[in-house]
Amino acid sequence: MKWVYILAGIALFVKMLVMPHPDANFDVDIVAAIVKDSGVPNAVSGVIFRNRLYDTIFEVIVFTIAIMGANYLLANERPSCTIYQFTDQGSIVLARLGATIAALVGIELAIRGHLSPGGGFAAGVAGGTAIGLVAITSSPEWMQSIYQRWRAATWEKVSVLVFIVLAVITLAGYELPHGELGTLFSGGALPLLNFLVAVKVALGSWAVILIFIRYRGLL
Repeated sequence: MKWVYILAGIALFVKMLVMPHPDANFDVDIVAAIVKDSGVPNAVSGVIFRNRLYDTIFEVIVFTIAIMGANYLLANERPSCTIYQFTDQGSIVLARLGATIAALVGIELAIRGHLSPGGGFAAGVAGGTAIGLVAITSSPEWMQSIYQRWRAATWEKVSVLVFIVLAVITLAGYELPHGELGTLFSGGALPLLNFLVAVKVALGSWAVILIFIRYRGLL
């Protein structure tokens, strides 16, 4: 059977060398068409939240399932007894400065990700990075209390549900007015989807960080 796989691989390689590729001659500028259809200058956001919105819905769902899985798999383990953190003042200052910068970048990408490079997923990662930097310099109990006080778990679930509902409405063909291209309130529902993904990824990252701090320690 191994030789069959080898011969199949060789045949595929020869096929790619011998058979010519079809000419990719398009009468339409694809990027310009995406920008026109989505109403936002960031064509990548237009693809993610419009052209392949169906895939993006399941990406958000997969991320949610991953968070639930981490909580489920670690639920029966004994919490870590010792949590090592940064204690020197220089490292604490640098970590919190980095957290501030990452948080500001996350907010910028969440609000304006449809106008400039970036988007909801990048904004969520920046927010999660900020939370992680704060976590390595703060008490786990304090982090958990803030998480519960602001009902972050509830907001995470709400953001997922609103995203799915809004995405389904968009897929059904109902769109908000696109507005003027290049302005903050443009692209119809796309900026809202971008913001919801940012909230979901950031709060989901916060949940995962708390889970791993509790059961695995921090450093």
